[in-house]
Amino acid sequence: MTTETTKLVIRFALVAEQPNPRDEDRLTSGTEENSIAGIKRYTGFARGKDLYPLFDHVSLEANPRAAKVGAVVKDILESLSRTPDLFPFKSKGVLLGTADYEALQRNRFELRFNDPASEGVLDGGHNMLAIGMHMLSAVADVSKIQLWDDMKELWDDNRVALEKVKDRFDFLVPVELLVPSDVEDERVVSDFEMSVLEICAARNNNAQLTQETKSNKMGFYDEIRGRLDKSIADRVEWKSNEWDSNEARPIKVRDLLALAWIPLNFANEKKLLPIDISVSPQNIYRNKGECSKQFDKLMADPSVSQKVDGPIHELHNEVVSSAFDILADLPKLYDRIYADFPEAYNSNGYRFGGNNIVKIYDPARRAAAKDKSGFVLTRPTTQFTNEAVDYRYPDGLIMPLVYGLKGLMTVKDGSVVWATEPFDFLDKYLSDIAGAYRLVLDMARFDPQKLAKNQASHEFAVGEFEKALLKHKAARADEGVFA
Repeated sequence: MTTETTKLVIRFALVAEQPNPRDEDRLTSGTEENSIAGIKRYTGFARGKDLYPLFDHVSLEANPRAAKVGAVVKDILESLSRTPDLFPFKSKGVLLGTADYEALQRNRFELRFNDPASEGVLDGGHNMLAIGMHMLSAVADVSKIQLWDDMKELWDDNRVALEKVKDRFDFLVPVELLVPSDVEDERVVSDFEMSVLEICAARNNNAQLTQETKSNKMGFYDEIRGRLDKSIADRVEWKSNEWDSNEARPIKVRDLLALAWIPLNFANEKKLLPIDISVSPQNIYRNKGECSKQFDKLMADPSVSQKVDGPIHELHNEVVSSAFDILADLPKLYDRIYADFPEAYNSNGYRFGGNNIVKIYDPARRAAAKDKSGFVLTRPTTQFTNEAVDYRYPDGLIMPLVYGLKGLMTVKDGSVVWATEPFDFLDKYLSDIAGAYRLVLDMARFDPQKLAKNQASHEFAVGEFEKALLKHKAARADEGVFA
């Protein structure tokens, strides 16, 4: 993978090298030889105006958490405005990392970020956002900035004006630079690149860095992202805080990982996965954190993915790849079941809207009704595709049916594939399946928690899909179609 190198020079006002040459002599003279892990650190202070090159050229790709305006950024802005002299002692500042650098004269460092996804700003994204906004406020209105990208766009638009006010920004910012201890030693550089992610994650622990954010940084989600419809992929919150709170509700990445275990469980049952790993069906609803952890464990296995370009992993297991092909359809199938199930249930002579946990969108009926508790004012939408629907109800009611889609999967040439086209299948057989599913709804008394957290309800749904598939194949055979 070829990426364009970002090159810049940053100047420290004060800087210290750790370990310095004298420390290195002591550290390598005895048993402490490996105690610094092949990493050198420069710590000190840089003036705000000397950080301009960072804002000009660096993204926040390497920072696992996306920066957005919130209470933290507002506090930093207040500190910069009211007590700029105290800022270097109140802030952790910015952590930079790169495997390619050169120490120049007068406390200057040339930094070359060959892979912006793993090098650059490793920690301090909120500080960077606040500092950028603070400096921009001298030349532009920053009130509409919500995300780093908003700030960066405004920065670029006002770059000429910023240069004219540059000397105003003498406040100091703590800056820490991590580099390999020996840039000429390929082994040291390689080890450094592998260490960057762990350092980055550890530095972000106090900021409640999510497991999914770390996994995204390791490339575990790249194959999923590439398979999803763009309209869905663009709404997924792949890393913490990257979603604009003013936009529609984002899709949590762990919701996708939970769905991934439907084909992955099938693959494991067929002994296709390189390790014995699965999640219980009910955990797809009740414990998505466990689904995420198990996903990481699977993806980190050397028989599934291997490291390339530092911490980034590349998938090379065909079975897991085929499971992701199935996963690409599951968000839309989930929404199809959610949208169509009420009418499929009603087609059997039942009344889905008769239960008090089900709300109906029907403005005309609501206006005429004495009891309006069974209606909603705003039209509901489905979780993944934002499709408008006429019923709002807890998704726990249909989670076993979503898991039941496992009954439509089969093995072909060692890969997991659909045994039949799943969308057409739902159009034809969801009504039959909904009629049988009434049994588990009645047994659970329409309690979505009891339904979704009971393994038997999931197994029942899989069985109903399998029975409907047999019926479908028999009908196809009668028609002379055997594929």
